[in-house]
Amino acid sequence: MRHIISILVDNEPGVLARIAGLFTARGFNIESLCVAETEKPSLSRLTLVTSGDEWIIDQIVKRFENMINVIKVEDLSGEDSLERELIIARISTNQKTRPEVLRVADIFRANVVDVGPKSYALELTGNKDKLEAFIEILRPLGLKEISRTGLISLKREKKR
Repeated sequence: MRHIISILVDNEPGVLARIAGLFTARGFNIESLCVAETEKPSLSRLTLVTSGDEWIIDQIVKRFENMINVIKVEDLSGEDSLERELIIARISTNQKTRPEVLRVADIFRANVVDVGPKSYALELTGNKDKLEAFIEILRPLGLKEISRTGLISLKREKKR
């Protein structure tokens, strides 16, 4: 089962290496990883996606909670949470294909972030399903390359 783990850590050298090392030692794969400073420059939020059964994920979360520099750990799987990824896609274009590429961009609400003589670069933010659908539609139109962030996620605020 896919799990989204959010880890709030001290923004210090070596913290990410220790967290990744725990996965390496256990033989688990990190499917997606995104790390950045939070609203407090002294803290970073690390969001990672991995797969495993509940018992294994519980063990990993407990290990994280006991690590120095780890402030808070949450398994957001099954929670009502906001999830987003960002993708930048470069598509080969010519006079004939440009209108179709722009139509797809409009349908998905993607932004054109670069225009070259033979290509467009499009930027899209959304959930994994939206990004995968976008990629599949762009493939036959001349998709050359993509770059995407890891998943970012926050727990939704509880309704009163």
